[in-house]
Amino acid sequence: MVTSAGEIAALFRKKFITKPALFFSPGRINLIGEHVDYNDGYVMPGAIDKGIFFAVALNNTGNIRAYSADMDEELTIALPDIHVMTGWKNYILGVVDQLLKRNFDIKGFDVAFGGFLPVGAGLSSSAAVECGLAFALNDIFNLNISRVDIALICQKAEQTYPGVQCGIMDQFASVMGEKDHVLLLDCNTLQYETLPFHTQEHEIVLINSKVHHSLDGGEYNVRRQQSEEGLAMLKQKYPGAKTFRDITPGQVTVAKNDFTDTDVYNRCLYVTEEIERTKKGAALLKEDRIEDFGKLMFATHTGLSRLYDVSCEELDFLVELAKEHSAIVGSRMMGGGFGGCTINIIHKDSVSGVTADITTQYKEKYGINAEVYVMHLSDGTHKIEG
Repeated sequence: MVTSAGEIAALFRKKFITKPALFFSPGRINLIGEHVDYNDGYVMPGAIDKGIFFAVALNNTGNIRAYSADMDEELTIALPDIHVMTGWKNYILGVVDQLLKRNFDIKGFDVAFGGFLPVGAGLSSSAAVECGLAFALNDIFNLNISRVDIALICQKAEQTYPGVQCGIMDQFASVMGEKDHVLLLDCNTLQYETLPFHTQEHEIVLINSKVHHSLDGGEYNVRRQQSEEGLAMLKQKYPGAKTFRDITPGQVTVAKNDFTDTDVYNRCLYVTEEIERTKKGAALLKEDRIEDFGKLMFATHTGLSRLYDVSCEELDFLVELAKEHSAIVGSRMMGGGFGGCTINIIHKDSVSGVTADITTQYKEKYGINAEVYVMHLSDGTHKIEG
């Protein structure tokens, strides 16, 4: 685990001989708007103060030389030989591949990277790696790529090399995040606004279930395919509709008998409900109505569990425990699903007591020591000066 720029700089010097530039790329949370970024919906993510540190320098060769501190593994490959590999290497190679395909002048470079994002917690470590590298290469090669385009390049990198047909949310939040704010992002137009979340009374707290039930590119992609199939049918039913945002949950319900697959119907109902919840949630945050916002989070979890079918027994248990504590105003699973974390909004003076009770009961039922992380909203990917 790498917890500072100084650590990654020291590791870089052990592997390479040049002096690197240093960068930080954060993970992200998402308050509401789950599994709708690839369905042209609205999401509400924010960058966090946990992420990945990068040390990057030109090496005056035609080779990429990369070192993953977290995996303690190395990669050396000539730029013309880039191809799909496995694991962390794809997140590095995918970014370089996209830059080369856009005819950016990329030459050989050295990179060491590592961080303190819990593996499998749903904090988008993959996006942090992609965006951190792209941002660093943009800097050292003077490519003049905008932050929004960096996010788009990294999204395409993940879709091609790791093969996960992700939406734009993770990469956008990692690059565009602002301290003490979340982003209300329109995933169709990429227009966004920043919403303050600096309540003095609450903390954003993640509880990591420490389980991981077969979430991979295949299962994620199935949900996307089901959503696309359902939307195609709904567009026939409602010719004026172009995206899910043009369809209400009521219209999905009316069309229920037109669906040949119950799962596809459920996916569409969830997506349309979640788009409406996210828009309503933005209005509530602007009015500082945190308690009402929390109720939407509970509703989102119910939809993710029963309609989108991406939760699991352990996550459902953690959310049910959260409902028993009045100090928790909202809770839901966060991320792709099938494990990972719940995200909770908890009164500050109750965080330690409430989380101790929940993790104790969780340990008694599953024999697993859940981990608790207090999250602070942070700036997006940036260079570390000095």
